[in-house]
Amino acid sequence: MSRTWSTRGKFAGRLRHALVLAAAMAASAVGAQTLNVYTAWPESLAQPLFDGFTQQTGIKIDFIRMSSGEMLTRATAERNNPRADVMFGGPGDTYAAAKEAGILEPYKPASWDKIPDHFKDKDGYYVGFAANLLVFMTNNAFLKEKGLKPPTSWADLLDPAYKGQIQTADARTSGTAITRILSIYYAMGSDEAKLLDYQKKLHANIQSYTKAGGGGTVPVAMGQAATGIFHIPEAMATRQKGYDVVITTPREGVAAAIEAVAIIKNPKNRELARKFVEYAASPAMQNLFAKHGTGVLPTHPDAIVDPTAAELARQAKFMRVDLDWVGKNRKRLVEQWVNEVIR
Repeated sequence: MSRTWSTRGKFAGRLRHALVLAAAMAASAVGAQTLNVYTAWPESLAQPLFDGFTQQTGIKIDFIRMSSGEMLTRATAERNNPRADVMFGGPGDTYAAAKEAGILEPYKPASWDKIPDHFKDKDGYYVGFAANLLVFMTNNAFLKEKGLKPPTSWADLLDPAYKGQIQTADARTSGTAITRILSIYYAMGSDEAKLLDYQKKLHANIQSYTKAGGGGTVPVAMGQAATGIFHIPEAMATRQKGYDVVITTPREGVAAAIEAVAIIKNPKNRELARKFVEYAASPAMQNLFAKHGTGVLPTHPDAIVDPTAAELARQAKFMRVDLDWVGKNRKRLVEQWVNEVIR
């Protein structure tokens, strides 16, 4: 009898041990889960945000950095077998085009109602986590040499002094380039004929069209080019490295660019993707912009605002973008730029 009791006790003990071990393995598996992300943000800007998510949730992020145009092209090509769960960063027009292409699935995070309507898709296909600003960044030595003031108008970039001296992004690959085109479009009163005419004149002063939006920052910083059209994070990062550059905004205004996040349709890790969107739309992530000097403005009203970015934003004129229209016309605008401007 005592032997039977002992055998049962040993069995029960082993069973409890096995259950504890299984629970530990399950917890470990959860902790080891990985979210796959395509991002248009440079690694130096994205990594601290992704690290914050991992610290908060234990979920690892594997990411590939590419321009927003490449991100859109790749996610579209993989629509039948998506390799990424989330698209992160890049202007709202990229996400409007992705929605139009049918490669996103809707999800509204808990903070949805707190984020202003113009920072999100009304159907929940994407949500903006930051407002970004398009700027001119000019080499100060060039300005002194030529006796010029920093450019403060789109018209200033047509000055013959800038012939062969401007770097800006390629619309075939970069969302920054689309923001540039939209900025000019709205600055010209939404007149496509004037948009085309201006772009042809600007093309005469272009030194190089870069694959990514920030590709021209180093040449401008080093004096290999005079000026460029960039988003504020790349320009601020250049100045923070000690380069003598001047950051200005065109008085006619710039398209209000949102940095968005979205879940790719039929992701392999849907629940993890939803957790990430919750994080991106919350102060937990958006407070990190000020901490790391990212240069963008948070969309959540309770998030901390970087005073330097706020001051630049106050100096700028933002023009509201109809993202539904952009989603339907983005491809046409790019084709027009390729066929009638740069050829």
